[in-house]
Amino acid sequence: MRQLSDIVCNRTPVTMPPTCSVKDACAKMKEHRVGAVLVIDKKHNLVGIFTGRDAVGVLADGKSAVKTKLSDVMTPDPITMPPNKSAIDALRLMWDGGFRHVPLMEGDMLVGVISRGDFKGTERERLEEERELWEHMR
Repeated sequence: MRQLSDIVCNRTPVTMPPTCSVKDACAKMKEHRVGAVLVIDKKHNLVGIFTGRDAVGVLADGKSAVKTKLSDVMTPDPITMPPNKSAIDALRLMWDGGFRHVPLMEGDMLVGVISRGDFKGTERERLEEERELWEHMR
């Protein structure tokens, strides 16, 4: 089973400060073809995550993408994982938490972000098998 560090090697996460607008974040997500921006403070600490789902919420609520800041709509203090965990560990966490992205932290340092789309069919199949087994055990 692959480790998360194998999946995100040589990829720099897309980051922005919490004062940036939703419009700017969406433009950066489009430019980099990613589904999430990691929100970092001036000291480069991870303070939140902004995803495409959050952008949809901004529009659905009739808020201005130009005036709304990431700090107003991001998920603060997201759940993180260390990069030495396995792919299946990340898939389990995403499944259980109902989210698609997990920032990877090595101590206090942000080293990447993993998304559901980063996983291969074999990893997804293994998770399906586990879920089916748990359902039968209930």
